[in-house]
Amino acid sequence: MYRKRVTLLVGHFGSGKTEIALNGALELAAGGVRVTLADLDVVKPYFRSRSARAILSEAGIELLAPIGANVHADLPIIVPQIRSHLRDPSRRLIMDVGGDEVGARVLGSLSDVVPVDDTDCLLVLNFRRPSTPDPEQALQMVREIEATGRVPVSGLISNTHLMGETTPAVVLDGYHQAVETSRLADVPLVAVTVTEDLAADLREEEFECPVVTMRRIVMPPFAQSQQRRTTGPLFVDN
Repeated sequence: MYRKRVTLLVGHFGSGKTEIALNGALELAAGGVRVTLADLDVVKPYFRSRSARAILSEAGIELLAPIGANVHADLPIIVPQIRSHLRDPSRRLIMDVGGDEVGARVLGSLSDVVPVDDTDCLLVLNFRRPSTPDPEQALQMVREIEATGRVPVSGLISNTHLMGETTPAVVLDGYHQAVETSRLADVPLVAVTVTEDLAADLREEEFECPVVTMRRIVMPPFAQSQQRRTTGPLFVDN
């Protein structure tokens, strides 16, 4: 999925783009790549890349996100830093961008420095979320992001899930809807994601695109509390 120097991950709340961004950054860093992860999600979701600050730091990944008193800021106060990184050819950059109109506007404000020839804009699709219930609505989201963000969507990622209630049937249903979205939008489906616990139950020959196995890194607050009670802290938010 991470073929180019800059990867923009876009998608509505609940699509799972933050987990994909985190997994991708950690995979690249493990391979010796210098990686920066920019948290541009200003939509107030439960999941934010900045929540995994300690994990990223330990892996040698630079995180661009509000810090200190501004850690929960919803204003794009790190945009100047991101503009600088977009111009820096020495690092790989993954951007976790909010998928609503606000997030797309932030992306649009950066479009003049996005290196189009060396950038992939990947739309993460979860067809078990209200914003993308079917391929027609997903197609509409593609067009809205392109119009407001002023960056063409170059690929789709099928990431349909119901968190802990996800089954192989849920993954396959989302994949088939993503295939139809790909046809409607004339944009390639570049990957389908599965969690480690489901990977053994899904056969790669069922898919016409790469299958990417991911691990859960960031959890919503209610799940974090349960995790600490049973196995200790999943991560430390500094």
